[in-house]
Amino acid sequence: MKLIDTHCHIDNEKFNEDRIEVIKRIEENLDFVVNIGYDLESSKKTVRLTRVYDCIYGTVGIHPTDIKGFNEETISTLKDLAQEPKIVAIGEIGLDYYWMTEDKEFQKECFKKQLQLAKELNKPVVIHTRDAMEDTVKILKEFPEVKGVIHCYPGSVETAKELIKNFYLGIGGVLTFKNSKKLVEVVKEIPLERIVIETDCPYMAPEPNRGKRNEPIYVEYVAKKIAEIKGISLEQVIEITTQNGRDLYNIGEK
Repeated sequence: MKLIDTHCHIDNEKFNEDRIEVIKRIEENLDFVVNIGYDLESSKKTVRLTRVYDCIYGTVGIHPTDIKGFNEETISTLKDLAQEPKIVAIGEIGLDYYWMTEDKEFQKECFKKQLQLAKELNKPVVIHTRDAMEDTVKILKEFPEVKGVIHCYPGSVETAKELIKNFYLGIGGVLTFKNSKKLVEVVKEIPLERIVIETDCPYMAPEPNRGKRNEPIYVEYVAKKIAEIKGISLEQVIEITTQNGRDLYNIGEK
């Protein structure tokens, strides 16, 4: 069994020069990847990638820092895009109080509308939350039927234990950083069966590539760190997290 990258952005301009080579490395080394939409343009690009490459699945959604102009037409377009056979979730959606490009109430409104869409379509969600965990959890409780993943999990062990009833925790390159003590504790305490591995590439490359462009095959470094923290074999991490990713996105065996 091979690893998967449950959250990447290979439509990003940082891959314009060598995207085909990056995808070849995915085909050779990984089971598959999930490319994540964050606005209408990236969602449409994601759909195109899923049509061309067997190893790419995708999501469609509007990130909280990209909600300017969000309206009913936006939801209608997302709904149409989500009908594509390899679009497996709504995301990434959520709240971001760090950048605050739009006020909190509008962020909450857009978040809820996309959660409602996921509920209607019976699709999981990919959640982005930054400096907004309390409000994120509160809103998710309004949609108990909706399941998914908390991308780049930033919270405490206590909050993680509450969230894993309905959500997987997305763990990426930050885990390998020297200052990631809080996240190390989360990985130590949370069952492997509730963890999925991601890169968020081209951002947040793990050690030893920190500061360079990230890419999907670097999930290996995250998997090795999880194995080290939990004191288990790399093979066990690969087997369980890959199955978790398939379960999260309802992707069966090829």
